[in-house]
Amino acid sequence: MTSKVTYLGGLRTENLHIQSGNTFVTDAPLDNNGKGEAFSPTDTVATGLASCMMTMMGIKANSLDVDMKGTTAQVTKTMSTDPRRISKIEVVFSFPFQSDEKTRKILEHTANTCPVHYSLHPDIDKVITFNWKSI
Repeated sequence: MTSKVTYLGGLRTENLHIQSGNTFVTDAPLDNNGKGEAFSPTDTVATGLASCMMTMMGIKANSLDVDMKGTTAQVTKTMSTDPRRISKIEVVFSFPFQSDEKTRKILEHTANTCPVHYSLHPDIDKVITFNWKSI
């Protein structure tokens, strides 16, 4: 088992990661009857894309002897209606280190082939931007 989700009432869930014991709470968003006081389930999906991309880049960066510490990603999720679903995820990466063109291409390719990217429905528009520190 990967996780256990418990409904807390009031459109909130507590999510337990079995292996580590870590938890996080989700809340329905303001535009869908919730309080918007925590990540919504769809927020976790969009954020999971950026997290997976960054993790995969980190794994590849280690093999290239590149320190990715301090790299950030800003995530914007867009919802559509009828049916209500994620229609677009925008991820903007900012790298605080300088890198040559070959390393940039390797890391960008690695990010764009992460498991979450491949797992998302192809109808979800994924707009990925890589902002590299100028050399």
